[in-house]
Amino acid sequence: MTQVEDGSAQGGPSDADEPESNERGFFGRIFEAFSNGDDDSAESVDETASGRTPPGLLNLRRMRVEDVAIPSVEIVSVPIDISCEDLVRVFRESGMSRLPVYDGTLDSPKGMIHLKDFALRNGFGGAAAFDMAAMIRPLIYAPPSMPIGVLLQRMQSERMHMALVIDEYGGVDGLVTIEDLIEQVIGQIEDEHDTDEEHLFTREQDGSYVAQARTPLDAFEDEIGTKLTDPDEEEEIDTLGGVVVVLTGRVPARGEVIPHPSGVEFEVVDADPRRLKRLRVRLPGHVA
Repeated sequence: MTQVEDGSAQGGPSDADEPESNERGFFGRIFEAFSNGDDDSAESVDETASGRTPPGLLNLRRMRVEDVAIPSVEIVSVPIDISCEDLVRVFRESGMSRLPVYDGTLDSPKGMIHLKDFALRNGFGGAAAFDMAAMIRPLIYAPPSMPIGVLLQRMQSERMHMALVIDEYGGVDGLVTIEDLIEQVIGQIEDEHDTDEEHLFTREQDGSYVAQARTPLDAFEDEIGTKLTDPDEEEEIDTLGGVVVVLTGRVPARGEVIPHPSGVEFEVVDADPRRLKRLRVRLPGHVA
């Protein structure tokens, strides 16, 4: 899951990195199915209208770490010599509970810092002197070609929820969390930071709309009174994000603006390398 304000990409709020007993049972069932599953050839790799591979156990074999990792330019990280006040600000603004720590540049990672460790040591009236090095936890380093099932097993056995993707030259190429991997099997995991399902789109004061990419297309078309698909595309595209992916032929990056033949304009507000999350929709005649 790009690092976004809901915290999903680098792990949402969590009490600890150590899996509970019920988590071990869950992983055990996944790994058993992974080990005894059919060959990759037994099931074709289909993609949805949004351009994503649907979740399933076969993804543990056929998907690589590079397929699910967020790119290095989108990683929210902190230097080892950061001040206490600046660290608080990064945690607050990013919404992340885990942040990679580096020395000089991200290509020299030192580990990660957990919000829980920082809060217990320096928050809640704690009087301990701020010592970044004392709070750093280890990270897993994985090559881009590693199957996600192998990395998931390693994360579970080593009790770590975050991994940095290291390229052939030793540089950091991306980041992946245990939540990113599990979502490839069971689908999107919604938490308390995700947008309420009942509010898939809202109209802003300037007349534009901010909408979740998963907004049903027919409901949004009824709202704006404009058809966004051709008759031959109606059965293939179900969501607003699907319209944007079909227009571009790919998953566009955050900040891109995509015009529609009807005059509607889509701006990607939030996305990661695998999926769109939020869009701003401007109707014809609207001034940004």
